[in-house]
Amino acid sequence: MLEITAGGFTFSARFEEEAAPNTVSAFRRMLPLDSRIIHVRWSGEGGWIPMGDLDVGIGPENATCYPSPGELVFYPGGVSETELLLAYGYVSFASKAGALAGNHFATILEGAENLRELGRRMLWDGAQAISFRET
Repeated sequence: MLEITAGGFTFSARFEEEAAPNTVSAFRRMLPLDSRIIHVRWSGEGGWIPMGDLDVGIGPENATCYPSPGELVFYPGGVSETELLLAYGYVSFASKAGALAGNHFATILEGAENLRELGRRMLWDGAQAISFRET
């Protein structure tokens, strides 16, 4: 399981190991991870963590342009920079270069009722501290 704390909330997520084994493995190598999450610019109701030119050595896997609320997707770079996206509502994943498909690698199972408020805080209060820990 993956524990995520952000904006004063705690979430518990399941890794999607069967559907995205390489992405899960690459993300686990990054743990523990502390960062800040900001509201998306082009994608709708989500938050993102920009990671610049970070190369974790993976390609498309279980990729989607339309993550559902509570889904985490990892975009390994290419058309746009490497990034992690957390959907709290409707998302059409995109960048200034156009549509993107990110690897759906984890799904929030507990705490999802707080996603919309986290989204509001990212939008109106700015960047929120976020941490990821494996439990």
